Amino acid sequence: MSLHTRALVAAKWLADAVKSKQVGPSLRVLDTSWYLPKLKRNARKEFKHRHIPGAVFFDIDQCCDKTSPLDHMLPTEREFADYVGNLGISNDTHVVVYDASDFGSFSSPRVWWMFRVFGHSSVSVLNGGLKNWVQEGHAVTSEYSKPEPTDFRATLNRSWVKTYEDILHNLEAKEFQVVDARPAGRFCGTEPEPRDNTEPGHIPGSSNMPFTSFLAPSGLTLPPGELKELFSKAGVDLGRPLCVSCGSGVTACHVALAAHLCGHPGASVYDGAWSEWYTRAVPENVISVGRGKHV
Repeated sequence: MSLHTRALVAAKWLADAVKSKQVGPSLRVLDTSWYLPKLKRNARKEFKHRHIPGAVFFDIDQCCDKTSPLDHMLPTEREFADYVGNLGISNDTHVVVYDASDFGSFSSPRVWWMFRVFGHSSVSVLNGGLKNWVQEGHAVTSEYSKPEPTDFRATLNRSWVKTYEDILHNLEAKEFQVVDARPAGRFCGTEPEPRDNTEPGHIPGSSNMPFTSFLAPSGLTLPPGELKELFSKAGVDLGRPLCVSCGSGVTACHVALAAHLCGHPGASVYDGAWSEWYTRAVPENVISVGRGKHV
C-alpha cells in the first residue's frame, strides 16, 4: 500500500519528510485543532505559538455551511474546494492532518473524513497528533509561511452523509448500524451535554463507542486487532453498513477512521448528530436514563 493511501502516518515518517523539505505542493500538513468552548482553548492562537514546521491551520468552523444553525456542517463542494485550494492543496497533494488535543487526536479524524467525502483519498492522520510528536522529541515552531493558492476539485460522495430523515427512516428500516462516539455518560443520559439547551441521551438502537476507547494513553491509535475487538464487544458488525454520530459530527469520525483501519472504508456520518437529533426528535426517540435532569 502506498503512503498516499495510508490512513495513519507515524511521527517519524512526517519528521523525516519535514527535514528533507518535502512539505509543499505535494505534501501539506494541516493543524486541524478544534475544542469545545468549555475548554477555553483558542486553537488558532495556539497554532501561531507552536505547530509542526510547514503546517497550515484548517478551521472547521470556517470551512463549513455557514447558513446552517448547526455547528460546522459540511460546506458545499465549491466552498470546500476554495477553502483547501487557498491552503495550497491540489488534487495531487498528500494531506496529513493532526491536532493538538490532550487525547492525541480529537478533531483531525473529522478533517480526514471531510477530504475523503469530497473525493480526496490521499489524506492521512498523524498518529498520536502533536501530543505524541512532542513526546518523541520532534521540532515545533512559531514560524509560518503562507502557501501559494492552487486549484482543487471536490466531488461530494453523498452516500457517506446521513440526514435526520435518513436516521429517522432507519429506526424502522434498520438498513445500517448507528454508532455514537460520545462519552458513555452523555450517551446514557447521566452526564450533561456541553451545549446549552441540549439534554444527553441517544438515538434508539444506537451503540456507544466513546472515541477515547480507540486511543492509547500515549495518544496513538490502537492497532487494528484491538480495534476489531472493540467493535465486536460493542456488537457492531463491520460486514454491514455503518453510520457514525456524536455531539456535532466531529469525534464521530474516530469511529469512521477505526472502521477504515479494520477494512471497512465506507462509514457514513450523521452530520447533524446529537445536536440536531435532540432538537427535532419526538420525546420517545430520545433515549435517556436521566431525562429532565440535565437541561
